[in-house]
Amino acid sequence: MGQSLHTVQSNRVFRRAAVTALASALLAGSLTPAGAAADSSVAVPRAAAGQERPELQKAIQGFVDAGFLGVQVRVHDERGEWAGSAGARKLGSSAKPPANGHFWVGSVTKTFHATVVLQLVAKGKIKLDDPVAGYLPEFGLDRRITVRMLLQHTSGLFNYTGDRDSAGAWVPGLPATGKEWLDNRFRSYRPQELVRFALSRPANFAPGTDWSYSNTNYTLARLLIEKVTGHSFDAELKRRIVGPLDLKGTVVPGDRTRLPSPYAHGYFRYQDDAGQWKVADVSRQNLSLVAGAGDMISTTQDLHTFFSALNGGRLLPAGLLAEMREPHAKSDPLYGRYGLGVFVQDLGPACGTVLNHNGNPPGGYAALMYSTPDGGRTLTASLTAGDAEFDFTTYPTLLDGLVRAAFCGGQTGAADTAG
Repeated sequence: MGQSLHTVQSNRVFRRAAVTALASALLAGSLTPAGAAADSSVAVPRAAAGQERPELQKAIQGFVDAGFLGVQVRVHDERGEWAGSAGARKLGSSAKPPANGHFWVGSVTKTFHATVVLQLVAKGKIKLDDPVAGYLPEFGLDRRITVRMLLQHTSGLFNYTGDRDSAGAWVPGLPATGKEWLDNRFRSYRPQELVRFALSRPANFAPGTDWSYSNTNYTLARLLIEKVTGHSFDAELKRRIVGPLDLKGTVVPGDRTRLPSPYAHGYFRYQDDAGQWKVADVSRQNLSLVAGAGDMISTTQDLHTFFSALNGGRLLPAGLLAEMREPHAKSDPLYGRYGLGVFVQDLGPACGTVLNHNGNPPGGYAALMYSTPDGGRTLTASLTAGDAEFDFTTYPTLLDGLVRAAFCGGQTGAADTAG
C-alpha cells in the first residue's frame, strides 16, 4: 500500500493527540478490516447490579471489526465498574486479551510527569514560570523557556522523534517510524541524548508564541524532576503516586523490554527492503526512546485509579488542578485544547466536559484515558494492532462512539476526538 499510518503520523497526526492514540497504535502500516484470525466476541464484563452495558460491548466490538487485533476497556460510573475485552490476545490464538493486562501506555506518561512537577510546585521546589535553564543549566536552553511551557507544549523545541519546521517541511528525527524503528527498537537512549539531539535542530518558534506537541518537553520535565529531587523519576513516582494510590501494575521500565504478565501482544506491519509487507511482534520494545514522554507500563485499572484520583482532587491542590485544566489559547482544537499534561474536550451540552490524554509507543499499542472533571466517571483502554490493514479514516468515528457510550449514554454526535 502507499502511505503507512506512521508516515501519516509523521506528516501531521504525530502531534494530533486526538488521533494519535490510535493512529499510532497501528503504527507501521495501515490496518484493514481484514478478517484476522481472531475470536472477536466480547469478553463477559463485570458490571454493577447485573448491567450488561450493550452500548459498551458494541463500541468495543467495532474496533475489532475494523481491524484491530484486541481491545480491553474499563468504565467506572454511577452504575459501577464494567470491564471487558474483545478480539484476540495474540495472532493465531482464540484467547481474548486479558481484561486487566499490562500494556505500553505511550503519551499517557505525560500526565503522570505533569502531576509530579505540579506536586513539586505545590511544595515550593519548582516555580512554574521560572526559566528551565535555571534548573538545568547544562543544556544551554533559551532562558525564555519556562517550566509551564514544557508542560503545555509552548516551548518551541524540536520534537526529537520528528517534527515540522517553521516553514512546514517535515524534518526526520531519531528512528521512530517504519522499518528503521523496528530494526532499532531495542536500542537504549539516555534522556540527555534525546534532549541534545532536539537542541541540535532549530526551534520551531520563539518560546511562548505558539503551540506544538513535542516529546522533548516531557523528557526535559523528567530531568527537571530528577534534578530538583535528587532521585530518579521512578523513585518519585512510587513515592508520590504509585505508593499512595496502591497501583499494582504501573512501572517505569527503563531499559527493560518485557511487559509483565498478563499482556496482549501488539504487532507492527512494515515493508522490508524488497518492498514486501511483513508483520513483527513488538510486544518487546525499549521505550527509552521516549523517556518522560511515553515510556511507562500500566493497566486499565491503574489508569482509572490514577486519573480518578487526580481529577477528584487527591493529588494536587485545587488551584494547581485548575491551572492544569486551563487550555492554552494557541492549542489547536483539531489537536485538542491542551492544558498542563491533559487535554480538555467538550462533548456538547448533553454530555459535558471530559479530561483526557491518550497515547501510544512507536509500535503495536495504544492507550486511552478519560475522566469527568470530578473523577467520578472514567474510561480507560488499551488497543493492540495485528496483521490486518486498517482504514484510518474510521478511527475518529470509532473513538467518538466509545467515548459517547461511556460518557453520554451512547449518544451520537460530532465530538472532538482529541486525546
